[in-house]
Amino acid sequence: MFINEFKTDQEISMFLLLDNVIRGVASSGKPYLTLYLKDKTGSIDGKIWEVKDEDSENLKAGKMIHVEGTLLDYRGKLQLKIKNYRMATDSDNIDIQDYIQTAPVPKDVMINELNYFLKEISNENLRTVTIELLNKYKKQFISYPAAKSMHHDFYSGLIYHTTTMLKIAKALVGIYPSLNKDLLYSGIILHDLGKTVELSGPVGTSYTLEGELLGHIVIMSDEVARMADKLGIEAEEITLLRHMILAHHGKYEFGSPKLPMIKEAEIIHFIDNIDARMMMFEKNLANVEPGTFSDKLFGLEGRHFYVPTFDRENN
Repeated sequence: MFINEFKTDQEISMFLLLDNVIRGVASSGKPYLTLYLKDKTGSIDGKIWEVKDEDSENLKAGKMIHVEGTLLDYRGKLQLKIKNYRMATDSDNIDIQDYIQTAPVPKDVMINELNYFLKEISNENLRTVTIELLNKYKKQFISYPAAKSMHHDFYSGLIYHTTTMLKIAKALVGIYPSLNKDLLYSGIILHDLGKTVELSGPVGTSYTLEGELLGHIVIMSDEVARMADKLGIEAEEITLLRHMILAHHGKYEFGSPKLPMIKEAEIIHFIDNIDARMMMFEKNLANVEPGTFSDKLFGLEGRHFYVPTFDRENN
C-alpha cells in the first residue's frame, strides 16, 4: 500500500520515511508531535498525542519509521493517528530509495537537457560563470529538491524545475526574439542554485544556518560576484545576472530583495511562477476525485480547485 491509496478509517502498519518532526502543545497544555511522513507517492501528517521522553531522541528526520495507526478525516484532510511506532533497523533491510519521490524525468535526460542549454549561451562571460558555478555544486544540483515543501519538493526536484523553466524560456524566446537568450538561460540555471547551500540535503530536508540567515537569493548573488572576480571578469552582464537572481521572486512581499528592472528579470519571475504553480496543481490534484474540489491550497492563495469530469472522459 502507498500513501496515495490511503482511505479514511483504514488501519495501517507499514514503513514510511520520516521527513520532519514538529513539537506542539494541545489546548489541554499537553505536548504532542506532528510527524511528516512520506513515500514515493505522497505525504501525510501523523500525530502522536501521548508523548514520551524518548520520542525526541528517537524521531529523527530522514530516517525510516514503522508506524501503526488509524487514518482519520481532519477538516477534510487525511491524518494518521499514530498508536505505535519504531525506528527501522538494519535487520529490516529497508532501502530508503524505495520511499523517496523522485523527478518524473530520468536524471541523465535532465543532464543532457541542461547541457544543451549551456551550449546555447553564446556570451562567453555568462557561459563561463554559469558553468563554473554549476560544476561547484553539481552533485547537490542534480539531487536536491527545489524547495523544502510546496513545489518540486522531491529528489532531483531542483534540476527538474530548472530544465522545465529553460524549456518554457526557449518557447518564449521564439515568440519574443527581443529577449536576451543568454541572460535568460543563465539566470534560470542559477536562480535557485543557492538552494544547494540553503537546504540541508535531498532527504529529511531542513534549512541550514546560511539558509535561515541569508537565503538562496543572496547566497547565489554573492557566489556570482565572487566567481566573476576569481575569473577576472568585469562586465555589465555580470551585474545583470546578479539582478536576475535578486529579482526573480518578483515582489518584496515574496522575499525579493529587488523588483525586476529589466525585461528578462520580469520574465524569469513569471516562468518561475508558472512552473511552481503547475507543480502544485500536479501534486495536489492528482488524487482529487473528478467532480469534486481539492482542499484549500496554501501556496495558491488558499483557494480550492475543481477537477472537471470531462477531463477524464476525453483523455
